[in-house]
Amino acid sequence: RQVLARFEAERQALAIMDHPNIAKVFDGGMTDSGRPYFVMELVKGVPITDYCDQQKLAPRERLELFADVCHAVQHAHQKGIIQRDIKPSNILVTVNDGVPLPKVIDFGIAKATNQQQLTDKTLFTAFEQFIGTPAYMSPEQARGEGNLADGRSDVFSLGAVFYELLVGRQPFRAGSPAELLELVTNHEPHPLRQIDATGPTELERICL
Repeated sequence: RQVLARFEAERQALAIMDHPNIAKVFDGGMTDSGRPYFVMELVKGVPITDYCDQQKLAPRERLELFADVCHAVQHAHQKGIIQRDIKPSNILVTVNDGVPLPKVIDFGIAKATNQQQLTDKTLFTAFEQFIGTPAYMSPEQARGEGNLADGRSDVFSLGAVFYELLVGRQPFRAGSPAELLELVTNHEPHPLRQIDATGPTELERICL
């Protein structure tokens, strides 16, 4: 039942959004045997971090590309949808006529932030339920307080991805998921100026 609820929530969340940087959903429903499906735009792309590194993009080029991602998430928020799992593998970059185009995908754990009911089977996040990807999730998500997550959680995750795009590594690194969650919950990432003072960043080595 939970899988079906999440599937239906994803289908309807995607259906109410219309933005060039969000993967489109064309159709959806249930087969005769009761298996749910949806027909979605095929995005032939790579994670945004991989694309930027492969193309050796300069910081300004990375910023310009990432701005489109921010506009896409803003559109989702205006439609009352929080993505809640923003990470490089959910931001794919495809190339159209030589122009890179980032696409935000996977709204499978999206949450309605306004009063609209996406579906009568929508699965609302319970207190202490863990949802998201530790390296990019906001502190409230890391604490299991998914019911407190709002648009600011997505903004935090966008910052974590952008940090990686600029520095060449994730803002938090740990030896285990438990250590990572503790860092996300109780600590701040190293300031960029502090990292720069220690010598060449990973990004500088990538771009050369």
